[in-house]
Amino acid sequence: MTANYNAIGGNSLSPYGSGDPYYNESSGFISPPQPPKKRTSNWVKIGVPVLILVIIGAVVGGVLGSRASSSKSSTNSHGAGNAGGEAAASSAASVKLEVGRFATATNTFTSPTFNPSVNADLAWPKDPFQPSNPSPTNVRTDRPRIIAPQYKWKTLPNLIKSDPYLKGWNTTIFGNASDYYGLQPVKYFMDGDSGILDNAREVKMRIKAFAYTFLMTNDTKWVDRAWVELQNAAGNGTTPFGPDDDKWNSAHFLDTAEFTAAFAIAYDWLYAQWSDTQKSQIRSTMIKYGLQPGVVQSTTSAGWWRNNITGNWNCVCNSGLTLGSLAILGDDTSGIAEQLLGLTIPNAKANCALATIDDGTWAETANYWYFGTTGHAEMSSALLTATGSHYGLLDINPNFYKTGIYHMYVAGATSLFNYGDHGPNKFSTTANCMILYGDQYNHPEFTLFQREQYDAAEPWSMFWYNPTVSGAFWDGAALDHFFDNGLDQWASMRSSWTDNAALYVAMKAGKNQGLQTHNDLDVGDFVLDALGTRWAGELGSGDYRSPNYFSNDTQDSDRWKYYRKMTEGQNTILVNQANQNVLAAPTVNHDSSGTTQGSSTVFNVPQDSTAFWTADITSAYFGVSSVKRGVRLLNGRKQVLIQDEIASQDAIQWRMHTNATVSIADSGTSATLSLDGQTLQLTMLSPPDSAKFTTSDAVRFPTDPTPPVPDQPNPGVTVLIISLPAGTYTLQVLFNPQWSGMPASDFVTPPTVSLDNWSLTSHN
Repeated sequence: MTANYNAIGGNSLSPYGSGDPYYNESSGFISPPQPPKKRTSNWVKIGVPVLILVIIGAVVGGVLGSRASSSKSSTNSHGAGNAGGEAAASSAASVKLEVGRFATATNTFTSPTFNPSVNADLAWPKDPFQPSNPSPTNVRTDRPRIIAPQYKWKTLPNLIKSDPYLKGWNTTIFGNASDYYGLQPVKYFMDGDSGILDNAREVKMRIKAFAYTFLMTNDTKWVDRAWVELQNAAGNGTTPFGPDDDKWNSAHFLDTAEFTAAFAIAYDWLYAQWSDTQKSQIRSTMIKYGLQPGVVQSTTSAGWWRNNITGNWNCVCNSGLTLGSLAILGDDTSGIAEQLLGLTIPNAKANCALATIDDGTWAETANYWYFGTTGHAEMSSALLTATGSHYGLLDINPNFYKTGIYHMYVAGATSLFNYGDHGPNKFSTTANCMILYGDQYNHPEFTLFQREQYDAAEPWSMFWYNPTVSGAFWDGAALDHFFDNGLDQWASMRSSWTDNAALYVAMKAGKNQGLQTHNDLDVGDFVLDALGTRWAGELGSGDYRSPNYFSNDTQDSDRWKYYRKMTEGQNTILVNQANQNVLAAPTVNHDSSGTTQGSSTVFNVPQDSTAFWTADITSAYFGVSSVKRGVRLLNGRKQVLIQDEIASQDAIQWRMHTNATVSIADSGTSATLSLDGQTLQLTMLSPPDSAKFTTSDAVRFPTDPTPPVPDQPNPGVTVLIISLPAGTYTLQVLFNPQWSGMPASDFVTPPTVSLDNWSLTSHN
């Protein structure tokens, strides 16, 4: 199965994106996974389609998750209920079995809730391991001890019979394991500065599937196949696997950590099946190539990721070392496991746990959220199951739970607001932390949101999922959310949570530094979805192997010479064909009508429902007196206005990247975009003299500084441009998606109102 969707457009009915564990940045989707390719994204669609899957009911089997379940629609109304649920409502089991695994447009649902008292038949039993004084080195005596303790394995088969989500995920995991079974062991591939991270995550993905399938079947062929994979990654297979002294590439310690986690899962989950000799070999390999380098990283300057690194590196590295240590604790005579547990836990609490800023935004990018939160969730869960405590990892940051809110709102109608770098291939990385966080933070909407996603079907979800959840994640969910921390400052606005054709617009301001060199110079950047299509989108990652791509985020950094990272490659204002100021510190203002969706998947937007967001982004530019940008929803959220107020001593450009075919009217002040059989019209309102739409390919200007190596191409991408000389302007661009059944007379032309005077009623 391959896909030709690209990063900023494409058919939103495709339930695919870079969150998919089978996604490859260069070649699209592969099933089953193949040896990793060069990671130079050639316009593949990036992101996480979300609620659309609730509606479309398309049958997508195989690696993406079985949709087989009861498909009949409910004709009953279960009411909105309250946060605690209603006694009159049907139990979670009957509701889920009644409507099938995925909702349809005729259903209404209760508000999100966990209700184990009502749904005792679906509840996990209480963990018998309840230490009164938990210690990281005092582990449960039964195995598995990591993430999936024995009491859950005993309960799981009955829950699978009762819960259509668990049943579907289980079927998919078995299918994945069968696919992997026939493949050759993962081939060693050094991917430049990205090391062998793809190899590590693919091995981890396979081991999880093999171990899970064995424990559900007792068929030892899965143990044997897991052993082949382990032997290969230890360098004892039929083909070479890295240098003898450093097979897991400790110089790029993410690789080491993920291999360590894979071996830890194999050791712990299949513990009873390994011979003493096999256990010794797994331990010695893990210690030599994983834990011993981990001690060096944790106690010397080699472990740069331990010092004030609030992002995926700290989470993944500490997590892998923790899982490895917990797995061999009690069998390890070297003392290294105890030593590391005394290092990883406090360090992760001081770094990883702070990776969500106070509004919930991940401190890197929307895609790097996946890697960081997976590491955080795996480490937290492993500590809880193995020792009875997370030692503050889940609650030392009182705002960490908000990252679930962030993930829901950064997901648009077709894909993520995928600003900045998108990261390497995900393989074993999913958004299933949402399922754990939903339970741990008592936010059932997180669980309900993630259980509908294509990447939910993998082993972690089988044990993190609380089956007593019921309701709809969208019931009572606000359509708009504003994230105001100065690091990112961004807005998310939509017309529906449950319509695959919904309007979604997101825009950001924020800083150009402090995002761990994964950001773009993109203050004022935006994406726009409507009619099931992304009209304005992101270019995504450049080639991670490009020289100095991650060098630094200073003004003259080579990183900013690559088109996908420079201001020129963003959907924002460009001044003097120059990059933005890395010291930008915008200020924002916003308001919303506060519209929320109800329990039904069918939502009619009130005509007066609106939201707006404005930003003073003057500090992002050189040679300007003032630059302000605003975005607002109009006409019952059917239209979008983007307004810029600019006073510049240099020439300016308004730029938007699109995959659409662009047709410009003879007047030059309107353009028609066509994509996926849909149409969007853009019109300049009261255009300044000489303002005209033009287009260009997504390529650098001939006068741009030359990057260390040539940019990778951006085929199929058109840049829609408005160019103006130095001067003072108000530039208004009205976006009119051509909604089915909506005549031209129903579109509105808003008045001109200065951004400082925008209000909820200013455009009535």
